[in-house]
Amino acid sequence: MNILGIETSCDETSASVVRNGTRILSNVVATQFEFHERYAGVVPEIASRRHSEVINYVIEEALEEAGTGFEGIDAVAVSSHPGLIGSLLVGLIAAKTIAASLAIPLIGINHIEAHLYSVHFDNDPVYPLIALIISGGHTLLLRSESIGGYEILGSTLDDAAGEAFDKVAKHLGLGYPGGPAIEETAKKGDENAFFFPIVTLAGDKSKNHPDRYNFSYSGLKNAVINQSERFKTPGARSTACDIAASFQKAATDVLLIKAKRAVKDLGIRRVAVAGGVANNSRVRRLFMNETEFESYFPARGLTQDNAAMVAGLAYHKHGLGERSDLDLQPRSRLENIVKGKRNTHGK
Repeated sequence: MNILGIETSCDETSASVVRNGTRILSNVVATQFEFHERYAGVVPEIASRRHSEVINYVIEEALEEAGTGFEGIDAVAVSSHPGLIGSLLVGLIAAKTIAASLAIPLIGINHIEAHLYSVHFDNDPVYPLIALIISGGHTLLLRSESIGGYEILGSTLDDAAGEAFDKVAKHLGLGYPGGPAIEETAKKGDENAFFFPIVTLAGDKSKNHPDRYNFSYSGLKNAVINQSERFKTPGARSTACDIAASFQKAATDVLLIKAKRAVKDLGIRRVAVAGGVANNSRVRRLFMNETEFESYFPARGLTQDNAAMVAGLAYHKHGLGERSDLDLQPRSRLENIVKGKRNTHGK
């Protein structure tokens, strides 16, 4: 079964054809870095306009690369939430048009579930598992019992991890996107030159603390931007490389701390890590070297927003009989789905 996936939730325009949920026949991604670089962040109006300009070409290229054409597509899947409304609308209009024209099923996909599914292309994950989704827009700790079924354990109270990377990179003049810029600069620095705060929000013994699994990056970001010298190790250098390395250490160490809490509390010794920040080498090293649990990562090319993860997840949704109506609407916020039911505290 061939499913055409479409992804336009933020600033990547992507189309992909995936066969039977795991075989990627094509995965075309058009980035917008050059359009947002001067602003050091995504400008929603620019993002949606750029999606409109390139989406038809991206879809055509994905079909040509897959060697299928529209006649070889059995269903079309599209990210419908969460994301930027204007960006999501572009993908939804394209997907609805294709579904209606070809009289094939339309399947709306939760973008966060799709990120979690991305680990399936290069792994054979065993459920239940703990999932960590880390990107520019989200930092989420989840418990997942099955493909497409999850419960939110914790999320960020302010900045997402990737957002903090972008803002610190902007402060240091390293460019955009901030994640790769920080990682590259950190390679030349001393991660112990500064001891920036690792914000855990709750002690390891505080099992009933409401923020036990939540994240907060605003304090760390402000410490780096406004108070760096306060956290400097006596005698250490104070270069952009050292600040970047020390920030990266604090920003990534807390991810492992929170994941280990969930592993210990829930007795689940498997952790899937996905999203753009999962491409960070230090994150991968931390989790892959951990002996308390087994780690799953997507291939590096599948950590960014892409349509292959959308189409792959849709194959399983289709198998469960899930379909979307042509009046499917975009939603900017995330919903916490537990065993197929909506849980409002996850919004």
